[in-house]
Parts: sequence; structure tokens; C-alpha cells
Amino acid sequence: MKEVQILVVDDEKDICEILGFNLENEGWSVVIAHSAEEALAKLSADTSLILLDVMMEGMSGYQLAERLRKEKNRVPIIFLTAKDTENDMLTAFSVGADDYIAKPFSIKEVIARIHAVLKRMNVKHEAQSTAHLTFGDLSIVLNSKEVFIKEKELALTKTEFELFVLLASNPSRVYSRDEIIANVWQDTPYITPRTVDVHITRLRKKLGDYGTLIFSRTGYGYQFDPKGYEMEL
Repeated sequence: MKEVQILVVDDEKDICEILGFNLENEGWSVVIAHSAEEALAKLSADTSLILLDVMMEGMSGYQLAERLRKEKNRVPIIFLTAKDTENDMLTAFSVGADDYIAKPFSIKEVIARIHAVLKRMNVKHEAQSTAHLTFGDLSIVLNSKEVFIKEKELALTKTEFELFVLLASNPSRVYSRDEIIANVWQDTPYITPRTVDVHITRLRKKLGDYGTLIFSRTGYGYQFDPKGYEMEL
């Protein structure tokens, strides 16, 4: 298993030392940078996640995140910042943040959030590394991003495909609308739960009889159940 390496980026050395000590106690490797420019120099293929301050001299944390996303770098980013208004949070997610924690923060909360983001990314990686997902005559080809029913390709949009893969890769797990938004629309601000409902409806329609594989759990969200098709028949 690949070692987890956390890149901590903050111009306050005391915060870096506290985070470094506690994250290493969690069993993770820690790399420290005191500016966005230094972070770019220390960022590598081994970096598993970035804990990123916003307000720093020179390039800001927002600018660093935006630059990485424009370069198609998908390393998870959690902002740690004293800027805690709703607009600050929306800005963070709009530039590609995976999570946002306001200062002052609890070390336990930071560690819990890191675990959650890493787990989510591992699920994505495992789903992408599998060549096919097959359910009866329904086949999802992950590498070519195609879906077939009895060898007939379905005309799914990029968002519909990603939504379907998220649910189908984790059979029987219930995803809340907020979790779906965080996974499928992570680069798009201002997505509402209603948007999720609309896409689920369209996806079900395109799946035809296989639309019964996706069903809603009132008060919770949506679930993919491989037995759904068999039950309907």
C-alpha cells in the first residue's frame, strides 16, 4: 500500500509544527512548506493530500489550488483558514477544494476530515482501476467511459456517466445528495440537491428497465442495488 504523504502549506510555523507532529503520529509522512511557491517546489507524485492555508505572502492558497486544477492535478486539497464566511467557503470549493476547515481547528477534526477525503479518493481509484462493471446485460466500460445494454451503447453525458459509476461502484451504499454533489460536481459551484434529482431521473430513463437498479431512500439519498433489476422482473 502506498504511503500517505501530507503536504502542509502554511506561513505560520507553529501551526505547521503542531500539524506535522500530530499527522506523523497518525502514521502519515509529512512535508512542510511555508508558502505556495515552496509548496509547488515540494509537490510530487507521492503527495497524497494538501492541507492549505489561504492567506500567505505571494501566491494565495486559492491561487495555488486554481493553478493545480488548471494543470489537471487532482491531488486532494483541504483548506485550513481563518477566512470562514460563506463566500470564502464557496470560493474554496469553486477553485477545487475537497474540504474546508476554519481556524481555530481541532486536530481530531482535521485528522477525521483527512481520513474521509482519502477514503473517498481511494474509492474513486478502485472504481477507475476496474476495467468493467457488469450487471446482467448491462456493462460499464470504465476506461472508454461507455455504457452498454445488450451491446447497444447508451448516450450518456459525462455527468450522467460519472454519477452512474459512483453509484454502481459501491453497490448497496446509500449516497446523500450532498455526497453525490461532492463527488460528481466537485469543480462546479452552486449545485443544488434538485440538480441531483434531475440527473437521476434522466439516467433512469436512459437505462430503461435497468433504471430500477437506482432507487431513492426517503430522507437519505440514492442507492444502487444489483438485485433491483431481478426483483422488478
